[in-house]
Amino acid sequence: MLLKLYDADAEYSADALEGIYDHLEAVSARVLRQDVNDHAAGEALSAIAREEDLNGRVRRNVMDTRRAVSFMMRSRMLNAEQFEEARQILRDIDSLDSHSTFLFDKINFLMNATVGFININQNKIIKIFSVASVALLPPTLIASIYGMNFKGIPELEWQYGYPFAVCLMIASVAAPFIYFRRKGWLR
Repeated sequence: MLLKLYDADAEYSADALEGIYDHLEAVSARVLRQDVNDHAAGEALSAIAREEDLNGRVRRNVMDTRRAVSFMMRSRMLNAEQFEEARQILRDIDSLDSHSTFLFDKINFLMNATVGFININQNKIIKIFSVASVALLPPTLIASIYGMNFKGIPELEWQYGYPFAVCLMIASVAAPFIYFRRKGWLR
């Protein structure tokens, strides 16, 4: 009777591992086939974490079953037919163990891929801030120079000094943006 329970436990563990695999395939389809935004990546990480936890619990259960069946075999409590049934249960557990290891590898891959997409999204945001700061630095410099209260600045007395400074600032903003757009850095 106890061997039948352990056999049923191994079958239950196999079903649970198949369910984990199916859920990981669904997460994989979302992560690897779509443009992943931060919200989708967060949901994927939550789903991956749940499956990793379940896989760990199944693996611990399989290890406990293996130890119990091995103990029964070593203690010589089984007749020849039961001993062969116990060996079959251990073979099933060995295959479940390798499948569980495969799932842990898949979980790690999906976790790394999802975190990688999050990093890519964050890098896009940082790139935009970097381009904006580089583009706005020259007009700031020009405005600070013309904002000084020195009498020796020749453009202060010039009739077109103010429009010249404004046009210079606009050109100093436009030039980096045109350059960055041609390089493809604004995409």
